[in-house]
This record gives sequence, C-alpha cells and structure tokens, in this order.
Amino acid sequence: MAGDSPRIAVVTGGGSGIGAAVGTALAAAGWTVVLAGRRVAALESVVDQGHGLAGSLEAVAADVTEEGSVRALFDETVRRHGRLDLLFNNAGTGAPSVDIDAHDLAAWNEVVAVNLTGAFLCTREAFRVMRHQDPRGGRIINNGSIAAHAPRPRSIAYTATKHAVTGLTKATALDGREFDIACGQIDIGNAATDMARGAADGAVQADGSVRPEPLMDVAEVGRAVVYMAGLPLDANVATMTVMATKMPFVGRG
Repeated sequence: MAGDSPRIAVVTGGGSGIGAAVGTALAAAGWTVVLAGRRVAALESVVDQGHGLAGSLEAVAADVTEEGSVRALFDETVRRHGRLDLLFNNAGTGAPSVDIDAHDLAAWNEVVAVNLTGAFLCTREAFRVMRHQDPRGGRIINNGSIAAHAPRPRSIAYTATKHAVTGLTKATALDGREFDIACGQIDIGNAATDMARGAADGAVQADGSVRPEPLMDVAEVGRAVVYMAGLPLDANVATMTVMATKMPFVGRG
C-alpha cells in the first residue's frame, strides 16, 4: 500500500499458539490485525495483552468450517477498515494418533473441514476482496507444517491435509498473479505451543521409539511471518521452513 495507510490483516485461529503469536507480532510491526476464531474469550485475551503495540488487535468470532461465518468475517473486516492486505490461514486441528485401519471417519472429516476446507473458504473470500479493492492485490500466507513434507507416524489425516495445503498455496499463487495477489506458505516445526509442547517430553519416531524433541520459541514464527508479510507485492516467499534447529526433520525416517 502507498503512504502511511494502515495495513489490514486477518489471522485465523488467532486465540492461542501460532495465531496469537503471529497476530501480536504483526500488530507490533504496525499492522491492524483482525484475530478470528471460535473462542471469543481467548481472542479477547490476546487483544487485551496487545495494548500499547504500534498497531492494533481486534477480535471477531468466526468458524472457518462454516461458509457463511467466513463470508461474514471478511465482510466485517472490509466494513471496518475498507480493505484487506494480508490473510494468514492458520486455523488447524489434528486427529487422535491411531493406525490407519482404526481411523474414525468423523475425525478425518473434522481435520479436512478445518485444515483444508477452512483454508480454502478463507482464501476464496480474501481473493474476492483483494482482486476488487483499490489499490488492488494483497498477500495470503498459509500455515503448512513440517508434515507438509514428512509425516509423523499415525497422522494420516493431518499429513494429508497439510500436503493439500501446499497445493492450495501453489494454485493460489498462480491464479493470483493476474490480480497482484501473492501467496506463500510457512512450514513450522516444533514451535513451543500447547499443541506441540508435548514433543519435549517424548514424540513417536519413525522407528516406533519415543524420544524427546527440542522446541523453539513461537515468537520466531511471528518474526518470520512479519518478514513474509512485509515484502512488496512484486516479491514473494513461496515457501519457508522455520523449525527447532535440532529437531528430527532432515533425515527423518
């Protein structure tokens, strides 16, 4: 954007973990950030902790699995701020760790609904806004995972959806060229959040053993997304992997 106009971002899954860290980092860098999620109290807690930052944090209740809720989220963002410059597709979930032949269909469908369909619905609405606004364009960053490249044992639903997110990223990046919409993906390994913290006590390895794994500060994910988000629209980070240096990824399995 030109001049000193505020940059407007939507962060899904913004009430905790990576979403909260990224939203806070963007606000610290001067962005106006709409934090979206199903748990309003959690969103408002992040907002309360973010007072005094260079930018601002706002909470909007939204369920990424519901088409109408997603449309309302982006309509409300545009109503408040007139435009959208960034979407961080972060909302995600996993399923119980079980053998493939014991995997429950309902659990599979829930993971697909949040991780893939939710990302698509948010991408579709962001694309709609970005292609028609003036100045035109914007950026979409998808939260992939180390699992977008290499699975953990007994994680078929999570792994399959994160591989699919990579396809969503590539298709969006290609189709967005015509409308000055950039799209990239960040793949994160062992950020110290509630979801991943258990790896420090022990995570199942490809050989079936259970071993503790190192973690990294989730604030580093925020720093990485701020870098990606701050690029001019004629430059793009297509993929970035940020991970605990000593976690078992390179050479995993």
